[in-house]
Amino acid sequence: MLLPELRKLICEINQALPKERLVTMTSGNASGRDPETGYVVIKPSGVPFEELTPDKMVVLDLQCNVVEGELKPSVDARTHVYIYRHRPDINAIIHTHSNYATSFAALGKPIPVVLTAIADEFGQEIPCAPYAQIGEEQIGEAVVKYIGTCRAILLQNHGVFAVGPDPKEALKAAVMCEDVAKTVHLAMLKGTPIPIPEEEVRRAYKRYQEKYGQK
Repeated sequence: MLLPELRKLICEINQALPKERLVTMTSGNASGRDPETGYVVIKPSGVPFEELTPDKMVVLDLQCNVVEGELKPSVDARTHVYIYRHRPDINAIIHTHSNYATSFAALGKPIPVVLTAIADEFGQEIPCAPYAQIGEEQIGEAVVKYIGTCRAILLQNHGVFAVGPDPKEALKAAVMCEDVAKTVHLAMLKGTPIPIPEEEVRRAYKRYQEKYGQK
């Protein structure tokens, strides 16, 4: 079996999505790229998260051909591989329809930098890309065009894509995106949130990226 360790990790990351309340039923998916082979491990289409096992994960090449796996890959597979082809710094992608973040996507609005948590984790507002059709490469094109250096992006009328240099970092970005979206939503119910000045956003992001954790 190809890439057994990455298969196991991507299976675990997919199963974390419902536990973190980022997905419902069979919606959403996670994938990871092996930097050495370039192969992508992704969730199979329509399989309940609780039924996932490492051997059910599907291995693709960067042209979206199935290299190994008996099940069909996620319907978002072409989006994932397009992003991987155009962003070699990204090795993991998570797609969700998490409620609070997706409510901003339904409005076609970014999540503004009104919390230090947004400044620390994302270093900017979480952008919202224009509507793109599902199924081929249009969503991947929108992600690549609009995400910049941010770890997450909203897709108008659709949902969230979170990315990272590895699967755990992508999961963190997806969880944080939903968490801050909820707080900003609650703040907007009471008034107009106060933006953090750009210079302070840059300072906070640099400090967090360089000093947070056991680096």
